[in-house]
Amino acid sequence: MSRSVTNTLLQKAKKSKSDEFYTLLADIESELQHYKRHFQDKIVYCNCDDPRISNFYRYFAENFHALGLKKLIVSCYRNNQNDLFNTCYNLKGFYYIYTGAKYENIIPENEDLISFKGDGDFRSEESIALLKQSDIVVTNPPFSLFREYIAQLMRYDKQFLVIGNINAITYKEIFQLIKENKVWLGVNLGRGISGFIVPEHYELYGTETRIDSFGKRIVSTNNCLWLTNMENEKRNSEIVLTKCYKGNEEIYQKYDNCNGINVNKTQDIPMDYPGFIGVPITFLHKFNPNQFEIIKFRKGDDNKDLSINGKCPYFRILIKNKRFSCS
Repeated sequence: MSRSVTNTLLQKAKKSKSDEFYTLLADIESELQHYKRHFQDKIVYCNCDDPRISNFYRYFAENFHALGLKKLIVSCYRNNQNDLFNTCYNLKGFYYIYTGAKYENIIPENEDLISFKGDGDFRSEESIALLKQSDIVVTNPPFSLFREYIAQLMRYDKQFLVIGNINAITYKEIFQLIKENKVWLGVNLGRGISGFIVPEHYELYGTETRIDSFGKRIVSTNNCLWLTNMENEKRNSEIVLTKCYKGNEEIYQKYDNCNGINVNKTQDIPMDYPGFIGVPITFLHKFNPNQFEIIKFRKGDDNKDLSINGKCPYFRILIKNKRFSCS
């Protein structure tokens, strides 16, 4: 599936507020393996999930004792018209608490579910009450409400690991949190997230769609990321710089409206340039806050988009090598 096609799907979901994308278990396992040390004696809340079908719930329930969890809370939103994948039947929004006890079924029956008084929206008082009890939130939140969702997690000072669209890092609210080193990108990005399960009414077309052996409809968007405020081993890895600016000045174009140079690929960042460097937004996937400082996003000294010879190439993040911060 081309990027334009998958972006169209995501934009359609954003406009309709449907956001009906379910995360694959393989992608959850691939990312969560880097954070296992964070979960000992913690309460995990998956507040956008139906425990009967959610792979987030399945992962934490099956690994409950291995992770040393104290409790697992999962809640499901139900609107007034159609449920996510039409699995909620006539229930209101609901939640389920799993404690890992021997008598508990990993996959709950309908009678095990606890109904909310309302629809179970993550912004509701009932859902927030469960959020306050939790330590870590892990889920695939509504992409259309991503700003509001992250703002809530920050407001209640929760650790989290969630999936979002790559474009989310260009939102001023999210970018500011990244700049302030309050949140960062997870380990997997883009093609490192293999796909999402979508319901029957989504049209499957393009080369990166498939139906698996269980009949589930899979769409690979290739433009999603994990966003978190939990440390992982990759976050402290320095980018190995091999290029030099001195002697290669003609390779690095300078901006019209900023005293800095443009770099099209992270691997081309020069090790010896002391000023501002404009890099692609995908740089944030390799960003080490001990190595680089983030200056600003997209704008030059005149507060207009960064330009070269009167043209704006692509969105860029201005960074500075901390090696030269005191010079």
